[in-house]
Amino acid sequence: MQALIFDCDGVLVDTERDGHRVAFNEAFAALGLKREWSVERYGELLLTAGGKERMRRDFDEAGWPQSSLDHDALIASLHKAKTDIFMRLIESGRLPLRPGIARIVDEAIGQGIKLAVCSTSNERAVQAVVDVMLGAERATHIRVFAGDMVAAKKPAPDIYLMAARELNLDPSRSMVIEDSNNGLRAAKAAGMNCIVTISSYTADEDFSLADRVVDDLDSGKIDIAACRAIIG
Repeated sequence: MQALIFDCDGVLVDTERDGHRVAFNEAFAALGLKREWSVERYGELLLTAGGKERMRRDFDEAGWPQSSLDHDALIASLHKAKTDIFMRLIESGRLPLRPGIARIVDEAIGQGIKLAVCSTSNERAVQAVVDVMLGAERATHIRVFAGDMVAAKKPAPDIYLMAARELNLDPSRSMVIEDSNNGLRAAKAAGMNCIVTISSYTADEDFSLADRVVDDLDSGKIDIAACRAIIG
């Protein structure tokens, strides 16, 4: 086993419903837009990877808000405001790590296994989750690949292939922890092994490609030994 690679949102922290969704709604309000995403609507939008892409999809489907900005500028302005709000949520410590994350990270560090986070979210927000929630000492061992570093987002394998290149990995000797069908498909398309930890929005998704599906790393008894057994 060469590497343990995590998605961020829904895997390290269950951020989607009470983090990103809240931050998007606060950003809409801050810019004077009459738009609010319900828990149900955000669940639908999560089938589209990437925050800017979700806004564009929602506005295409439900109508673009009135604004003096053109569409691209509006999306960019909203996304910057949303990221600032989300950062404050993360830095407040109100969103805890999911069970087993700190444990398996410490185990990987102790065994010299490379660690990375591969996310479609904004790089600044992902790095904040790693730095604040996992702590500065663990963060020094973790490479972050996020946001717009690649042209195609999950379910395309680009972000995982980038991690494999940058970290000099054999994809088949790497284990990914994901929580969504999009992420699972991306990891598998990159030739990596994948364990799914179901999150608040993904219980009904198709995880038939996964090597294992668990509620969380602790209840599923997922440790480095279990990962090694899957890799073979």
